[in-house]
Amino acid sequence: MDYAARFEEAGLWRGRHGLQPVARDGFRIGLVVVDVQNTFCTPGFELVVAGAVDDSRRLCEFIYRNLGQITKVLPTLDTHQALQIFHRVFLVDDEGRHPEPYTVVSADDVAAGRWRTSPAAEGLGLDPDHLLDYTRALAEGGKYELTVWPFHAMLGGVGYALVSAVEEAIFFHGVARESSPKFQQKGADPLTEHYSALGPEMETAPGQRNRALIEELVAFDAIVIAGQAKSHCVAWTIQDLLEDPLVRDRKLEEKVYLLEDCTSPVVVPGADFTEEADAAFARFAESGAHVVRSTDPMREWPGVVGARLS
Repeated sequence: MDYAARFEEAGLWRGRHGLQPVARDGFRIGLVVVDVQNTFCTPGFELVVAGAVDDSRRLCEFIYRNLGQITKVLPTLDTHQALQIFHRVFLVDDEGRHPEPYTVVSADDVAAGRWRTSPAAEGLGLDPDHLLDYTRALAEGGKYELTVWPFHAMLGGVGYALVSAVEEAIFFHGVARESSPKFQQKGADPLTEHYSALGPEMETAPGQRNRALIEELVAFDAIVIAGQAKSHCVAWTIQDLLEDPLVRDRKLEEKVYLLEDCTSPVVVPGADFTEEADAAFARFAESGAHVVRSTDPMREWPGVVGARLS
């Protein structure tokens, strides 16, 4: 991206259309962009979600169309290295072979000795029973079973970066509205999966819940959520948000808006999570969140009608 050119264009656009700085927003809207990274969204990369290319295009159009309404963009970044519990190098069978991508590892598998931590993982100094405790905790908590994913979102790699067009839209918004995006890294703990932007699948240390992000989100008048994948990182982020006492006790679910046409479920060899994703969004709608489309005029969204938008 030619940042200097986009900077000049955003300034001209701001003047031409009378965009105000976000400090003057009477109705504050936060846009959470979940893991719109090359690794999930760009053909040829490691874990591309079917539908993500069109989702990203629609997301860009949504940002440009609503430059004057969006107060802040909060992009999340799946952040991994090789030696993590969901990557092949972490696990071996009784013959020392690593699992293939998309292998599902259940608590029963671990208890039966079909999979165990590799010598490399043991070098992390983890509890010998961690893998068994972890897979049991997932089952007991109603989470997805441990999945061995292809190496993805590798910190420092090209796959880790935001989709270029989405990054450009976020940069343009930031200049045009005088609003710095707030990036959120997640997923660096080697001992747990971390689908939700608000916390890992299992807390392995105190303070891993992102309280600061939760508090920032509930301060917005509307929280808009889009990204990848609908069945995993998007769904668990929404669920964690809606189940948080700060949201539930104050009945703030109705300020959450889900862009259903800017997100798609994981569909990979041997696993199609479409039903799980659709069921999750139905639950969210039942709880009070709004499922909307990016092309719906924001002024007509439930709860936004009559609000003083820029």
